Parts: sequence; structure tokens; C-alpha cells
Amino acid sequence: MADNDTKTQTRWLPEEELEMVRDRVPLVYVEVVPARVNHLGVLERVGLLLRHRPDGSISRAVISGRVLYRETVREALWRHLAKDLGSEAEPQIPTAPAPFTVAEYFPEPSPSGFVDPRHHAVALAYLIPVEGACHPAQDALDLVWLSPEEATRPAVAREMSGGQDRLVRLALAHAGRLP
Repeated sequence: MADNDTKTQTRWLPEEELEMVRDRVPLVYVEVVPARVNHLGVLERVGLLLRHRPDGSISRAVISGRVLYRETVREALWRHLAKDLGSEAEPQIPTAPAPFTVAEYFPEPSPSGFVDPRHHAVALAYLIPVEGACHPAQDALDLVWLSPEEATRPAVAREMSGGQDRLVRLALAHAGRLP
């Protein structure tokens, strides 16, 4: 196998081709609820970004992004965590990353409760401990670390869109920390 065969392809489709694909094929995403954990691995806080949405609104969000062609899920997790939390963040990706749930996003409201008006997407959702200094990067405007109690407040849920408040609740339940 040549060296190039193992490298991640970072190109993406031109906008018009991407729109054609979005109209016909579900896209694969990873979503991450970053967590601060104590020395016993107990979740203490979750990180939520503040970012611009494709529709021009601003909302709280988990880390989210596409898995690129020839990119492993592990590489996609690392790329999106580094892109959104900055270079000083130290994500602790597990040796065998397994999602805590799979979120199915549809362009219109559906029984899944997850909505992305741009397309149909299937997102593998992870809860990943992060150490080190985290600073909002790329298109993230802000990053807040919230306790489980704070993260599940109705006011925080109203700041989130597309069902991501449900994703945070599922992550907290997975960690045994849903208030």
C-alpha cells in the first residue's frame, strides 16, 4: 500500500455537487458532547458552544461535523474537537470509541426529534472527556462548561436547536448524571 493510500482525503465537494448529494443521500456526521470529568471519571460538566447556524440564527450547540471521505471516525472526532476547542484542548478519545447514540436528522420535523433543514444526516454521538485549556475556535463564538443541572435547564434548551438539547440529555443519562 502506498503512503497516499493511508492519508485522509480532506477535499469536499463543490457547493452545487454537495447540494445534489444532500438532496439524495444521508450524510455521516460525528457529534461530541465534550465533558470535564473528575479523577474517578465521573462527569462534572459538559461543554456547549455558541455558534452561528446556517439559517443565520445563533444557538448553543455540541461539537458537530461531517466525516470526510477516507477519514476514520477517530480522525473525524479529533479534527472536530481540535477545530472547535482550540489547539490546547486535550480530548481523551477512548481506545474503542463507540457512540452513546445515533441521532437521525431530517430536513423537517420527524419522530426522531432531530432536525437539520439542510439535509438528512446520520450522526454518531459521543461523550468525550477533554482536559487542558479549551477556547472557542474556528466559527465558535463562545464555550461554556455547565453542570448537569445547568445543562438541563429549560433556558439552556431554548438556546439550542435541532434537538441538540435532547442529545445533551441523552449524554448525561449515558454517564449516569441526568438530574
